[in-house]
Amino acid sequence: MAIPIDIAPNHDNELVLARIMEASPEQLYKVWTTPERFPEWFCPKPWRAEVTKMDLRPGGASETTMYGPDGEVFPNRGVYLEVVPNEKIVFTDAFTEGWVPADGGGMMTCVLTFERRPDGKTLYLARCGHPTVEKKAQHAQMGFHEGWGVVADQCEAVARTM
Repeated sequence: MAIPIDIAPNHDNELVLARIMEASPEQLYKVWTTPERFPEWFCPKPWRAEVTKMDLRPGGASETTMYGPDGEVFPNRGVYLEVVPNEKIVFTDAFTEGWVPADGGGMMTCVLTFERRPDGKTLYLARCGHPTVEKKAQHAQMGFHEGWGVVADQCEAVARTM
């Protein structure tokens, strides 16, 4: 299981999740970039997620739909801002494909990095910046730390099979 570590936010509107994982950066990147594997790890169970569009390039569409156990359906549309294979994925829901501004300005921009450590493990770091203090608080109240923590554990488990 991923080991939580404390890393300070870079600014007041940022939530941070950091884990030491027993998977390589290559494995973790592959999990994040293989749409068929998302239902296994991207949401805390019993929720599940399906990728509807993944165009891994700056400005490319990032679209995932989350499904809840009681019939809830939450589409998440955004774009990739930066993709560095095996190192970094930056995405936001502030825009949708074609740089169309999202309704409500979006919730966050996430900088996700996979840093190889000397001990062979990986520092998995998600820095989620929010445009306002209110959106940061809303994301925290939605269960950012718990939910993203479960997802990180599930991501690591899938990565170890790749």
